[in-house]
Amino acid sequence: MKHVVLASSILLMAGSVCAQRPCASFEYQQQQLQANPALAAKMTQALARPQSDVLLMGAGDAPAITIIKIPVVVHVLYNVPANNISDAQIKSQIDVLNRDFRRLNADTVFTPAIFKKLAADCQIEFELARIDPKGQKTTGILRKSSNIQMYGLDDRIKYTSKGGSDAWDADSYLNIWVGTLAGGLLGYTSVLGGDKAVDGVAIAPTAFGTQGTAAAPYNKGRTATHEIGHWLGLMHLWGDQVCGDDQIDDTPKQRLPTRKCPSGVQISCGTDAAGDMYSNFMDFTDDACLNLFTQGQRARMRSLFEPGGPRNSLLASKGVTGTPVVIIDQPVEEPIRELSTEIKLYPSPATTYFTLQEGREGELLGKELTITNRFGQQMMQKQLTKGNTAIYIDHLPDGIYFVKIQGVRRVYKLLKGQ
Repeated sequence: MKHVVLASSILLMAGSVCAQRPCASFEYQQQQLQANPALAAKMTQALARPQSDVLLMGAGDAPAITIIKIPVVVHVLYNVPANNISDAQIKSQIDVLNRDFRRLNADTVFTPAIFKKLAADCQIEFELARIDPKGQKTTGILRKSSNIQMYGLDDRIKYTSKGGSDAWDADSYLNIWVGTLAGGLLGYTSVLGGDKAVDGVAIAPTAFGTQGTAAAPYNKGRTATHEIGHWLGLMHLWGDQVCGDDQIDDTPKQRLPTRKCPSGVQISCGTDAAGDMYSNFMDFTDDACLNLFTQGQRARMRSLFEPGGPRNSLLASKGVTGTPVVIIDQPVEEPIRELSTEIKLYPSPATTYFTLQEGREGELLGKELTITNRFGQQMMQKQLTKGNTAIYIDHLPDGIYFVKIQGVRRVYKLLKGQ
């Protein structure tokens, strides 16, 4: 029989870094707790919810199940064009989440028979946001070129001022940051009860979605399923210690993470005839062999949406259902000035960098510089902090580019390469 969640067990929530499915949520959590010991109490309170659907199902003999729909914003941070993942790759991940959390994934046929009766439709769905925090239309996808090659657990990926992208209101959106993570990590999750400015999940482009940069054995989109499980209060099956407790009644004990893709009954802790539930999304098994959440995990996740729960505010989000605002009084735009004979860009062709030289002192300060390729795709964006400055483009492939400066009518053609 599992025990009530205590602060001591909360400290072990969310993972460890292993050779398979490197999930840094536990390391991140420990880092946050060291910086703010009071966070432990907040984490305990965040999970101290009745694990029941009563308040989300209405009343009566046959209550209607509430489908929880979560608006999602995806922040794409890329240092090289290849990691500026496509809309199609992002949508493939959203599709995976909806199949996995609704138990509509085709690989449910591979759930071991002994566990099929425990498998659950969590009745949680995800959709890219249609309305942004300002009430305006959006695709739910933000893209930003960054000079940061890899992001660590310091949350730089979550701050525009640090080379990342600021979170949208965590009370109304699930923020997903996609960017290269240091140390071969696939992902990590924020701490329940923590700072809302960093609330959400970060995932490497090699483990996001089912196409493009997604690479086997993590090319089935299950890293996002796993990390969002953490975001919704789930622990790893082994409770992040040898034969630990994940605080869910219907998940068998197991010694440590499962590796690769086993079959048959695997007993690693105790004498439970059912063996390890290695097909559970909260294990470290390869993507192709993960296919279920349990009824107990379903109850834990949905309990976070009950009144007073840490995810309750998402039920009132207008991120998907809202009506876009109609802007009647358009803001006065900065006048376009013809400065083509005064601002200079050289050399062209360029290899490592090009120099931008202003015509009049201070006229470029604070302006946005944008570089697009010949297909119109944005490859780089930078705010100018001084007039005469070197713009490094060594990360861009050779080719033809177009440079646009905010408030300047002329578009500059730039050749990259020999």
